[in-house]
Amino acid sequence: MTHDHTHMDWTAMLPLLERGAELRTPLYRRATAWLADLLPVGAARRVLDVGSGPGVLSRLLAEAFPYAEVVAVDATPELLERARERNSGLGDRFTTLLAELPGATDRLGEADLVWAGESVHHVGDQRGALAGLARRLRPGGLLALAEGGLAARHLPRDAGVGRPGLEARVEALTADWFSQMRAALPGARAEVEDWPALLAAAGLVPTGTRTFLLDVPAPVPAAVREHVVTVFTRTRDVVGDRLSDEDLTALDRLLDPEDPASLHRRPDVHLLTARTVHTARRAS
Repeated sequence: MTHDHTHMDWTAMLPLLERGAELRTPLYRRATAWLADLLPVGAARRVLDVGSGPGVLSRLLAEAFPYAEVVAVDATPELLERARERNSGLGDRFTTLLAELPGATDRLGEADLVWAGESVHHVGDQRGALAGLARRLRPGGLLALAEGGLAARHLPRDAGVGRPGLEARVEALTADWFSQMRAALPGARAEVEDWPALLAAAGLVPTGTRTFLLDVPAPVPAAVREHVVTVFTRTRDVVGDRLSDEDLTALDRLLDPEDPASLHRRPDVHLLTARTVHTARRAS
């Protein structure tokens, strides 16, 4: 029997979210540097980090735009509390706002830059969410939407455990899970995820799309290995009951710290992924 795992317990996911964002910091630094090329640093006085989670990106946005107030926006109090702890050194340049989109969009206030990092896909009406965020922009302001990229890879295609291609099969099952998660959202609407077209439909002028790579080859630092174990543990929780018996056995071996072929011990664990950022500007 397939269980419903589409509900997201963001508080329980805090360690995974925070470590994942920390490991992707080199990627995000390149992304925020690109944004600083598109939006003059001195012109950014207020930045919204929408769907901020534990605030890792908030800090990077504050560094890229040193004259701006950065507001971390999230619907989970525990994540905002962690964001405040992480960014306490920014003083009054950093604030938080407990708000859930799309209903609270008008409470966000005006901004020169809106960063929406993998948050819009958690809103049923993505087109409506983008239109709401576009209205928050001051003339000349920029909306940066991080959606899409490439699924992470952590093992060789043939990892010597079970049938080759485990991660590809998990990715396919996760895509099905993602579709079910989206369909269960309030006000869910199917949408072709042509993000530049959706940004244009929101009344903005697309200003470019770039994809940023994170490549941590083997042998990986301990922090990366621990993160990979956490990712595979969540994978088992989310799609474990959809895997074949053979794949589930292979996954359990990978998670068993006593198994010589496990993620805890094997030397070929790596982290390779990419994030895509779409940008658009409000006309002056």
